[in-house]
Amino acid sequence: MAKDEKVSAEAVVRDIRRQTRRKYSAEEKIRIVLEGLRGEDSIAELCRREGINPNMYYKWSKEFPEAGKARLTGDTKREASSSEVDTLRSENEQLKQAVAELLLARGSSLRLD
Repeated sequence: MAKDEKVSAEAVVRDIRRQTRRKYSAEEKIRIVLEGLRGEDSIAELCRREGINPNMYYKWSKEFPEAGKARLTGDTKREASSSEVDTLRSENEQLKQAVAELLLARGSSLRLD
């Protein structure tokens, strides 16, 4: 029974960690990588201060020049967030409705001579 309790406790802790994991914005990642490149503090100290694993820092620092190179060559695609997609769909529907109303209004004003 103790093993089951331990497994479920580990699962609970894992779920809590997953839900409370901090998500860093692109700006925060850039700031942290640039700070590491300046070399004023050690990477270990920087990572401790920022609350990230050094492996994460090195992953970001590897992606940093690749992303810059892709951006400068124009190879990037912007991905829309779900709220932007919802807004665009709503706007599209409103435009379709306006076009339909204009076509109906124009059609009713035409005379068959």
